[in-house]
Amino acid sequence: MTVAFFSGKGRRTGVALGAVSAGLLVLSACDKPTPLATVTVGDTSKGAEASCYNDGKPLKESVIQGCLNDKKAEHTVQVAMDDKVRFGVDPEIADTGWTLFINGQQAEQEPYKKTYRSIPGSAFFSSQTGETTNQTQISIVETKGKKLTGIWHFQFKKTS
Repeated sequence: MTVAFFSGKGRRTGVALGAVSAGLLVLSACDKPTPLATVTVGDTSKGAEASCYNDGKPLKESVIQGCLNDKKAEHTVQVAMDDKVRFGVDPEIADTGWTLFINGQQAEQEPYKKTYRSIPGSAFFSSQTGETTNQTQISIVETKGKKLTGIWHFQFKKTS
């Protein structure tokens, strides 16, 4: 005759506790992902984690210019002049505010505080001198007051 050491309910509870413990152990070994920023043109969406991020704290001044000018975009987005470009950010980015930089230069004075916005594609392919360009680096920059806290990069290529 065999004797069960644990009832069926006890075994299930033990297995569930073991699974939760293992899951927490695995999660504690992972880095927290950065918030996401997304660019959508037509039916194509590209999402990216931050190129430079300090867990919501201000980036050091020595890091900012290098990140704005030297970092390569993870994603390239094809944009026609008559396309509507949609930008989306995680709510935590919207809470502090975000702005767009074009080729490393701030394009807006005031931060935007919503999670979503649309801008015509034609806005991204003319320089300050009025000449058109075929390629532009767009950076979504999270701001906290006057401090920059995160930078996401996308490369826009003009299509005909």
